[in-house]
Amino acid sequence: MSRIALIARAGNTWARALLQNLRRARPTHEYDLFEVAGFCSSEADHDSELSCIYIPSLTDKEGTKPDLSEAERVFQQSARIRARNFILLSSALIYGTGPARKSLVTEDYSARGFGTDQICSRWKALEAAAVRLLKANVPLTILRPATVLPSPTLLSRRLMRRLIVTMPGHDPVLQLLSLADLAEAALCSVERDQSGIFNVAPDGVVPLRAAVRIVRSLCVPFPRTLQRFTMNSEALEYLRYPWTISNARIKAELGFAPRKSSVAALVECRNSSDPAPPAEPAFDEFGMDANYIRSYTKTLFKFLCNYYWRIEAIGLEHVPRKGPGILVGMHRGFMPWDGVMALHQLVEKTGRIPRFLTHPGLLKFPFICNFIRKLGGVVACQESAARVLESGELLGVFPEGVQGAFTLYRNAYKLQRFGRDDFVKMALRYRAPIVPFVTIGSAEIFPIFAQIKSRCWTRYSDWPCLPVSTFPFLPVPLPSKWHTQFLPPIHVEEQFPPEAAQDASVVKRISVEVRTKMQQAVDDMLRRRRSIFFGSVFDSEEG
Repeated sequence: MSRIALIARAGNTWARALLQNLRRARPTHEYDLFEVAGFCSSEADHDSELSCIYIPSLTDKEGTKPDLSEAERVFQQSARIRARNFILLSSALIYGTGPARKSLVTEDYSARGFGTDQICSRWKALEAAAVRLLKANVPLTILRPATVLPSPTLLSRRLMRRLIVTMPGHDPVLQLLSLADLAEAALCSVERDQSGIFNVAPDGVVPLRAAVRIVRSLCVPFPRTLQRFTMNSEALEYLRYPWTISNARIKAELGFAPRKSSVAALVECRNSSDPAPPAEPAFDEFGMDANYIRSYTKTLFKFLCNYYWRIEAIGLEHVPRKGPGILVGMHRGFMPWDGVMALHQLVEKTGRIPRFLTHPGLLKFPFICNFIRKLGGVVACQESAARVLESGELLGVFPEGVQGAFTLYRNAYKLQRFGRDDFVKMALRYRAPIVPFVTIGSAEIFPIFAQIKSRCWTRYSDWPCLPVSTFPFLPVPLPSKWHTQFLPPIHVEEQFPPEAAQDASVVKRISVEVRTKMQQAVDDMLRRRRSIFFGSVFDSEEG
């Protein structure tokens, strides 16, 4: 029988609730609830077989910042008595959040400062103190849970209300962990006696607005600028952007997986007598909403494609109907409508929904952010691309990067140099064909005549410049005539082994081949174009 000490500040009701869950999960163990002052007292009776679980006290009303001075006293006392092992309940807040934040991050991920520096720094300092003061004498396990229900955190408190205040234009995906599962994870750490850092989160996610509907609450959108008057603006970022974490390590090394999904944890916490339905809705880990896409495909996208821009597309037969594939396109007009129209055509003609890698600058703005995420847009990074291809899905990339979207109109149809050619490496590693596609006509909807360089604007928007265009003087895009051509696939998976991704010369050769074919197709369509607004560049037998 193990003796387990749960250490928390006096009056911490959440600690008492966790203690009840610990006792319910393993009634054979002996448990003690220690107040911090009592535990750190030199007269306190402790033994070296004591396993310690520490709940850091929080210094702010949003439940985001731990008390470092108190934590250091606890660590020092645990080292002095040489506890059997020490489990620190840290937080996934340590990874930060923001428009450039990756989804389902692993324990090795390091936040680079997305507007949540103080929160991240505080949790990092807490863990660093634990390592510094404990590691030499006491085995240390750090658990980083997602949002625990119930808990003192801002998101948890809001989800417990009938009226849930959100931010207009944002619908982040959430991971909600039941208190019972957190207790199980802590006990698993004690029993396995294995040091390390582990994320604790359920497999599934749930969008914030869907969570509100599931518990039959009412969503109250309230502007972020006004909410900042009553609370820490950094804490609000966690209601604005996703901050999901991967649970792969704790599954592999401790054999632990939460029993309750995010939906089940939420329903149970809000109403314990009303368990989650056996057939729970499944939500996309990146926030994509297939019903949302189908709805727009039948309405707005159909109107824009068939009547406003009158898009003609050929070569859709080259897009693979199953398995992974990489769509390599050109993006013009700084607004993402060319990507949206490519998605519409693919959904309509092939039934497949591509995942386009998206620059964080577009995910920073409300409504645009929500729109792009629901259409399947993911943060442009190798980890996101890998997850898409590993799942056998279509990945859409614009290898010219953000500079391509802000190309001056006079150079709109001259492809710029491709970035780091990562799409070629991905195609080689994941055995995916490359399908280039090009569009003419999209550069004319908001033609860019000049660029204004501004450091302030770049810091605010993550855009490389402020474009001088017909927008916002003419907020409606021009009704230019579009032509899109999907080119024959380049089957790199048949020509090269996966190891070729490490060969810079091979990668460069493939990248140049893709860019050359795209430029040739663009030049050919431009030669045939007689008007920006009328006519077809495709022969009747091809159309």
